[in-house]
Amino acid sequence: MTIRLSVFYPETEGATFDMDYYRGTHIPLCRDTWHPATTEIDKGLSGPYVAAVHFTFPSQEAMNEAMAAEGTGAIMADVANYTTIAPVLQTSEITDD
Repeated sequence: MTIRLSVFYPETEGATFDMDYYRGTHIPLCRDTWHPATTEIDKGLSGPYVAAVHFTFPSQEAMNEAMAAEGTGAIMADVANYTTIAPVLQTSEITDD
C-alpha cells in the first residue's frame, strides 16, 4: 500500500510564497529528513493553490516514522522562511483501478 502525503498552499490574498526557496532549500530538507520514495512539486498556474508537494511512502508505517524523525520540527519551523500561507495537509492511500 503506497501512501501519499500532500501539502497544499491555498491562494491567500496578501500572502507571500518564495518558490525558489521552497524548491531549493525546503524540499531538499524534507527529502533529506524523511527519505520519501518520490517527491513531486506543483507550481499552481490556476486553481485554488499557489503550490503543492506530494511525498510518497511505501506504507503508513514508513510515513509515520518519517513524521516522527528528529528533523521534522526543523522542517515545520522552516515554513516561515518561504511563505505566510498556512499549509493544508492530506494523507491518501494510492489506489489502482
